[in-house]
Amino acid sequence: MTISNIIEVEEPQLGDCDMKKEGTELLGFVPQKEIVYNELLPYKDKLDEESNEILAEIKGNLGRAVQLREIWPGVLFWTRKLSTYMRLYGRKFSKEDHVLFVKLLYELVTIPKLEISMMQSFARLLITLLKKKELLSREDLELPWRPLYELLDRILYSKTEHLGLNWFPSSVEAVLKALIKNCRPYFPESATQEMLDEWRPLMCPFNLTMQKAMGYFELFLPTTLPPELHDKGFKLWFDELISLWVSVQNLPSWEVSLVSLFARLANDNIGYIDWDPYIPKIFTRILRSLNLPVGSSEMLVSRYLTNAYDISHVVIWISALLGGPSKQTQTQLSGLFNSITSFFHPSNHGRWLMKLMKLLQRLPASVVKRLHRERYRTPTWLTPVPESHLLSEQDITDFVESMKQPVLLAMFSKTGSLDAAQALQNLALLRPELVIPPLLEKTYPAMETLTEPHQLTATLSCMISVAQSLLAGGQRFPEGPTHMLPLLMRALPGVDPNDFSKCMITFQFLATFVTFVPLVDCSAAVQTRNDLTQVEKQLCSASAEFEYFVLQFIDRCFALIEMSTLEQTREEMETEKMTNLESLVELGLSSTFCTILIQCSMEIFQVALEKVFNFATTNIFETHVAGRMVADMCRAATKCHPAEALKLFLPHCCNVILQISDNEEVLNEEELDKELMWNLQLFSEVTRVGGDQLLVYRSQLVQILQLTLHLKCKQGYNLACKLLYHILRSMSIIYPREYCSVPGGVQQHSDTYLPIKDWGQPGDLFNLDIQWHVPSTEEKEFVFYLLDLLLKPELQRLQEYTQGEQDISRDEVLQSLSIVQNCLLGAGSLLPPLQGEPVPEMAISMVQLCETKVYAGVDYDLSRENYREDICKVIRPLLHHILEHSEDDIKSLFSIIKIINDLLHFKGSHKHEFDSRWRSFSLVKNSMENKLHGSKQHIRALLIDRVVLQHELRNLTKEGCCYRSVHQDLINDLLRLSTSHYSQVRSKAQNVLFTALGTYSLCCRDVYPAVLEYLDPDRTDVTQQQFKGALYCLLGNRSGICLANLQYWDCITLTWPAIIRSGMSPCMSLEKPSVVRLFDDLADKIHRQYETIGVDFSIPESCVDVALKMMKSSNPEPTPCAASEQEELEGRKRQEQKNKDSVQKYEKLVADLLDCLHDRNLPWKFKQIAVGFLSLMLRDDHPLPSSAVFFFIESLNHDSLLVRNSAISAVSGILKQLKRPHKKVAVNPYDLPELKTSLQSCGGKALDSLLTGDRPDNQWLQYDSSRLPRSQQDWDECCFIEKTHWGYSTWPRTLMLYAPPDEQPKQGKTRQEMNESEQIIYDHFSDQQFIDQFIHYLSLEDRKGRDLFSPRRFCLFKGLFRNFDDAFLPLLKPHMERLVADSHESTQCCVAEIISGLIRGSKHWSYSKVEKLWALLCPLLRKALSNITIETYADWGTCIATACESRDPRKLHWLFEMLMESLVTGEGGSFMDACRLYVLQGGLAQQEWRVPELLHRLLQYLEPKLTQVYKNVRERMGSVLTYIFMIDVNLPHTQPTMSPRIAEFTERVLARLKPLTEGEEEIQNHVLEENTVGDQDERTQAIKLLKTVLKWLMTSAGRSFSSAVPEQLRLLPLLFKIAPVENDDSYDEMKRDAKTCLSLMSQGLLYSEQIPQVLSALEEISRISSWHARYNVLTYLQVMVFYNLFTFLSDAKAVSDVRALVLRLLEDEQLEVREMAATTLSGFLQCNFLSIDEPLQAHFEALSKTRLAKRKRRELGSVVDMISSADLVRRHAGVLGLSACILSSPYDVPTWMPQILIDLSAHLNDTQPIEMTVKKTLSDFRRTHHDNWQEHKQKFTDDQLLVLTDLLVSPCYYA
Repeated sequence: MTISNIIEVEEPQLGDCDMKKEGTELLGFVPQKEIVYNELLPYKDKLDEESNEILAEIKGNLGRAVQLREIWPGVLFWTRKLSTYMRLYGRKFSKEDHVLFVKLLYELVTIPKLEISMMQSFARLLITLLKKKELLSREDLELPWRPLYELLDRILYSKTEHLGLNWFPSSVEAVLKALIKNCRPYFPESATQEMLDEWRPLMCPFNLTMQKAMGYFELFLPTTLPPELHDKGFKLWFDELISLWVSVQNLPSWEVSLVSLFARLANDNIGYIDWDPYIPKIFTRILRSLNLPVGSSEMLVSRYLTNAYDISHVVIWISALLGGPSKQTQTQLSGLFNSITSFFHPSNHGRWLMKLMKLLQRLPASVVKRLHRERYRTPTWLTPVPESHLLSEQDITDFVESMKQPVLLAMFSKTGSLDAAQALQNLALLRPELVIPPLLEKTYPAMETLTEPHQLTATLSCMISVAQSLLAGGQRFPEGPTHMLPLLMRALPGVDPNDFSKCMITFQFLATFVTFVPLVDCSAAVQTRNDLTQVEKQLCSASAEFEYFVLQFIDRCFALIEMSTLEQTREEMETEKMTNLESLVELGLSSTFCTILIQCSMEIFQVALEKVFNFATTNIFETHVAGRMVADMCRAATKCHPAEALKLFLPHCCNVILQISDNEEVLNEEELDKELMWNLQLFSEVTRVGGDQLLVYRSQLVQILQLTLHLKCKQGYNLACKLLYHILRSMSIIYPREYCSVPGGVQQHSDTYLPIKDWGQPGDLFNLDIQWHVPSTEEKEFVFYLLDLLLKPELQRLQEYTQGEQDISRDEVLQSLSIVQNCLLGAGSLLPPLQGEPVPEMAISMVQLCETKVYAGVDYDLSRENYREDICKVIRPLLHHILEHSEDDIKSLFSIIKIINDLLHFKGSHKHEFDSRWRSFSLVKNSMENKLHGSKQHIRALLIDRVVLQHELRNLTKEGCCYRSVHQDLINDLLRLSTSHYSQVRSKAQNVLFTALGTYSLCCRDVYPAVLEYLDPDRTDVTQQQFKGALYCLLGNRSGICLANLQYWDCITLTWPAIIRSGMSPCMSLEKPSVVRLFDDLADKIHRQYETIGVDFSIPESCVDVALKMMKSSNPEPTPCAASEQEELEGRKRQEQKNKDSVQKYEKLVADLLDCLHDRNLPWKFKQIAVGFLSLMLRDDHPLPSSAVFFFIESLNHDSLLVRNSAISAVSGILKQLKRPHKKVAVNPYDLPELKTSLQSCGGKALDSLLTGDRPDNQWLQYDSSRLPRSQQDWDECCFIEKTHWGYSTWPRTLMLYAPPDEQPKQGKTRQEMNESEQIIYDHFSDQQFIDQFIHYLSLEDRKGRDLFSPRRFCLFKGLFRNFDDAFLPLLKPHMERLVADSHESTQCCVAEIISGLIRGSKHWSYSKVEKLWALLCPLLRKALSNITIETYADWGTCIATACESRDPRKLHWLFEMLMESLVTGEGGSFMDACRLYVLQGGLAQQEWRVPELLHRLLQYLEPKLTQVYKNVRERMGSVLTYIFMIDVNLPHTQPTMSPRIAEFTERVLARLKPLTEGEEEIQNHVLEENTVGDQDERTQAIKLLKTVLKWLMTSAGRSFSSAVPEQLRLLPLLFKIAPVENDDSYDEMKRDAKTCLSLMSQGLLYSEQIPQVLSALEEISRISSWHARYNVLTYLQVMVFYNLFTFLSDAKAVSDVRALVLRLLEDEQLEVREMAATTLSGFLQCNFLSIDEPLQAHFEALSKTRLAKRKRRELGSVVDMISSADLVRRHAGVLGLSACILSSPYDVPTWMPQILIDLSAHLNDTQPIEMTVKKTLSDFRRTHHDNWQEHKQKFTDDQLLVLTDLLVSPCYYA
């Protein structure tokens, strides 16, 4: 980094200090981080006082609200104020305040029973407070982690959400994760160890808890501890987790969390961890994760598509690993890009492309971010990167080099050039000299060609992104700026009316380039100054072209405009609108032209102005399209230099207008003269300039306005209104006058100043020198003079019309309203807001809820007439008059709605305009940002824009406005309009109404009762239109408030019943589809948006303590001061009262909904909606009233399916509410008697704590048939551990176990002991009729073939049997027996749901009850399994799996023993066998590692039966084998398993496959599908066995965590023999399976120690006689090497072995094998696994020159050619090798290629097969190089070209 750079970077800080000192004296504290843009506002000196006042209010009131325990509205209102404060001033508070705010909000977020919506709003604010972590160090702040974990666990893994007892918003997960991410740096140093203790016991890889543990690790583990604390940080877990990651082979879903954690760790601790041993593994896995298609065999099994790494994590990881002493990462990264470059070529396309493009786009950005952190970021408390690991200049160059090729290819990708452009932008920041020249080489030709417009758009969009790097030049790329003019001149033809996209990108290109460059002709400086460098001289001379460029551009624009004018039909047609494309072109044209003129020097400007003026005044344009464009150009000219331009335009337009409108008739014509229209339009646009310039012409302006405002022609007076609006606006608002890239405008060169030095330079934030226009007294005078002159008479006229004193036509009313509206819009910022009495409290609060006044530069002059009030007083009566007398005057109503909107909100800018400007600002900022040097280095125009946005933001801030009676009146008018007769009026008024509701605090509470009145069924005076309008008002729009769903009890208790009762309103008709749709939308929106509303609003003491500290803090002193004890008591009382009220309102709402449901007259549709609402009322902290329980239980037998389904869900939830809590006790696992016994039996000591898997201390958990609890005593003594994951990994410090039975709630309660709700359920389910009907409905067929096992019904039964023990069994038993015997799908499904519910519900039953239960169930299940059918076997599988989930296997021993009894018997045919296996597998899979004995028994049972003939049984067996061996994993620190092991099984299988492995002959599948009696010969048996083994290999490939490579290798030779060579579906099953297996195995991830084993196996196989096997070795090799690329590359011996193998097979006697070897070789060369070096070329040359003996004359009758075959093979091998070299570079021409091509061509006339190979190679070469042949031609000498052209077009090519 050069010295000058350092000085540049440091400067802002120096300038900062003085400003800071002054600031602190005024403020009284050092602000944490202010928004700098506030310093640049014209009224900045008033801000400190204002911000201190607001901050004091926030501190005082927020503290008070917490102290008074008033969470709503107090705390919520003031936290919202705090977030607004931060939007306006940034973090402008002292460090102590910052810490207090954080602590207070942390306490608030973690209040346990807090309503979720409140929690989210606190969390969002807390995230903003913590976002800039450099402001608070670990010394300043420490936050506990456990409350966050408990919060996340409660919400993410909620036990009640799936039962509908909790409704969380969908955004909650993202918000919580962001919150944890921002709190993470402040966790205490002991946190890491505590977290590991908490979550390590969950790490059981077969269980879902593994994902949970990894997810928590990824989120919580702190990685930013300082180096001296690393021992308490990542060193505690790094080795364990990285070794786990390295050993997992099949990408389980939790691996993604690990990668994210490692990426973060690497990025936070660059230089403190040695990653080198893992780098090849990391890159191999990244490459695999891209899912690229590989190899010539098309069999790609997409098992990786489900979980691949997130590219954003990968990118962070790679960029953190770069640099450092070893440079290994860069080597691998270059390898990665080399191997995938060809995938970026535009001719390739697939679903993997998006990933590749994302990688390309994000990686440079990430490296730039890292470089910024190392070199330019102000140092913070976070650990800096150590010297040794900083990125060196060489590192950066290497990085850019490795990415250049793919990025340049990706420019023309099918997904568009955007990703490439972003990548180039960042690469150009790093190394402009490497990236920009090749880009220019592509751009210049693209500008010349006419035939390929997509090339032009792609290259231009990339040029735009590197513009700043190109123009700034700098030491690295000084010749950059010299390209400016050639590029600009060549881009001009792109302004082309016939090609829209080309036109737009050209505008963007020109505007971007010109923004960076002041257009001054400084060619004279070459003579006057002698201190210029060569490049500077060149630039100065070139700058003489600027004038020519500007004039050329203007001519182009004129041509574009004239093309648009040609559509003469425009005038006659009605359409006044421009088409969408035209408006975009207009925008592009005007903004580009404006930018160019801003950047012009005065001389060039004068010439341009002349030209535009002449064009505008010598032609007459139609005012819609062409006229708008020309007027825009003229406006741009007057905006840049108002004085000069107005001198020309104003007098001219005035004269024309006055001349034409001299005679009276003109004023009353309906159609105005075209010339008059055009001049009016021009006039209205050129007046949009600084107000002070217009004052000169005030008399002309007034004269024209008076003349034209009352034209009869609508278009005419609209233009005049526009003129009025522009004049008023430019005199009354604050705005910057210029946006030039150099402060003070473009100047000529002088001896001291050279404009070309300013090219591409960013603006200087501390020296912006913005020229503000602030309205002067004269301007304000003139504004009010105009209002008195023009607005007053209109208001009077309207008032007289309203009072019936004057009769005027509708058109005249509309004209007056137009004038009123434009006056209001023009002068709005000078008119004070409406005043009036505040509406009395809408919510009772003990804290002030006052509005924040934000000063925006206007001091209202209260002595003048307040026109806002006047307009309000006239408009309201007028509105009522129109609604009563002429409701169909829609246009006037539209106008009035707009006026009401502006009366309420308009203070100089509109929210939606502001939003779109903010968005476009962000877009431009991101596209032109310099992320490397950071800290606001934007161009000056952009910085000015940001300051203006800051001003507008202040102007628009009206958080929590006071709701006054005026507003109330206007809002009621809006409501009246929202329910009026015409739908267009309604929808416009509703939008304005929704905006207003969002602005005034709490006014919704005032409005919704009025809306609900329209829905009242007893009213007869409501029209259908009003009814619909009211419903739309409840529905709300997308962005705003939804009145139907305000999250307050007092609102929904009224709204929901009203919506349902409206079903009985006379206006309601279900015949009208629009009304039905409305109700559907309403119900849908309420269901989507409803979040459980809290009933407990208490604030804990810890919160109050922090609040009191805040009340004591100073600077600024909080106002008002803390509450007195008296008030605090009152606060507590109110809070308790509020909790009581909430519960009462909740119960009232439920009661009201039930009343509605009991109403006979309510249509069915509304009953359904009511049931839906009622089911939202279930909650987990308050039981449902028993009346509702009764309703839901009754509805279980309702005749509507929808209602029945809702009832089933609701009753499951109700049963959960009624569940009696079972007492748990905390135990230290090592104190458990069973664990001790288990340890003693294995010789005492517990093993090392890190070991996982089957250990002595968890053996007692496993199923052991000799120790099953078969008696009451055993059962009581047995310590059941239900969750399957406990004990597999480490034991937790304390384990929560159920207390002994005598301490648990009593079983078998009598009816008297039950509460009311329980009695209701008990009575219904003890009623025979009810049960019969219920079961009848459940076993009805819902949809044929779609009746699946329903988890909802399962939950219902589980709840019944859990809460009521076996009370209902006697009634259900006969039904179950009947259902089991019926083999229909729906009946079987129903009984399966009951049985699984029974088994899971009996968790806490006494032994005697359980024993009886199994006595009943076993026969039932046997019966069921014998009746199983193709439709029902899946349901039974689910049933057993659900029943076994999270249950101790020793509790279910009856079930397992029964299932093991009869497996594959052949009874009932092969299908039954397969089904029984499936059902058993469902149960065992849930038990994972706890049933080794059963697995052994099962395997023993299956092994002899593996020779099954039937395909379905074989497939099922394969799947069962996968689960049997699932537990045999190869993970670190894991003990060898007690379950069956693959190695031993493979031994036994190989012994039985001997007959196949020994013979040489082809293995045919000659076994017929039938079991013949008598044992066939061994060979046939072996073939049958092989088929099952294949199925096992196929299913286990994607399921297990680690592949058993050594065992698979022993089966490889067999597979290679069988697998066919061609892809042909007609092959039999065995061959297809073998091929699939090979494909899956070759994609497997290999450990480095496994590579030699695999290679030696392949080497052996490649020597056997079957050429099929040799051929398959090659396809296997292709995929295997690519999917393990970097692991192979890190092992030199492996590479040379592979090379030798391929070269040997290149000389194979079988033609197909040779060709495949060539393809393989070319693939390896292409992905840079092997390189084309001298020895390789020489080897092929030598081979290809093998002499062939001359052909002898054939003797008659002989067919054989006499060439010796060995020579031919060798010669062919040589040719194939050369051809492989050529085909390995499909998109470029390396230096060695021309010669090889010429060598190859010598073989064109050799014997076959050589000739074919040569022809194919040449044709492929021609096809792939055809696109860029012009480029490629350069690489050949002239002689070579002659030969080549001859070859590629010679007749032999077509032969």
